[in-house]
Amino acid sequence: QVQLVESGGGLVQAGGSLRLSCAASGRTFTGYAMGWFRQAPGKEREFVAAINRSGSSTYYADSVKGRFTISRDNIKNTVYLQMNSLKPEDTAVYYCAATRTIIYSGSYYYRSSDYDYWGQGTQVTVSS
Repeated sequence: QVQLVESGGGLVQAGGSLRLSCAASGRTFTGYAMGWFRQAPGKEREFVAAINRSGSSTYYADSVKGRFTISRDNIKNTVYLQMNSLKPEDTAVYYCAATRTIIYSGSYYYRSSDYDYWGQGTQVTVSS
């Protein structure tokens, strides 16, 4: 079992920045690739970003590429999502997730069903 706890959400004006954190406990953190997903009201959960076990490779949804950065600290067992140039359409509940699957450029790192563990989510609201 892996327990994931997100933090760092809040209310921010358009153009602003937030950094989300996801602290992991339980099984060995380096045994998992990590992802961030989000879900807006009335919409399906969508992929935001993913990072492989070592942190050497990252993947992004087109909608956030160039604005968001995913990173991880394998000493602190924490994954981060730095969000810059936020837009009102980024408003959603953001979830971190862990997968034992090895992710790479041709894998289904964007598929939520491939993730084994999920956090409870943190709300991000961007005002216009």
